[in-house]
Amino acid sequence: MNKIRKDDEVIVIAGSDKGRRGKVAARVDANHIVVEGVHTVKKNVRPNPMKGEAGGVVSRDLAIHQSNVAIYNPATGKADRVGFKTLGDGAKVRVFKSSGEQIKG
Repeated sequence: MNKIRKDDEVIVIAGSDKGRRGKVAARVDANHIVVEGVHTVKKNVRPNPMKGEAGGVVSRDLAIHQSNVAIYNPATGKADRVGFKTLGDGAKVRVFKSSGEQIKG
């Protein structure tokens, strides 16, 4: 079970984009995620008339390692760690380590 999932609000804790917040757009593999608005690069794209794509300069979000981000806790306004708790009905849920509050989603 992944501690950081798609559509989670995260904050970057290391690297050139340190302090920026964004939503997880995708998981690339077991250790890398794509965060909206973080690690954005300009890429030159060639036109492809078969697909109807125009060429030019396009901004893309590249993947970053999940160890460089932490989940954002809206109650405290800071980064937080993720823990797991088993509910009475046997369901395993993610919780914030600081407060024990269940993570939405």
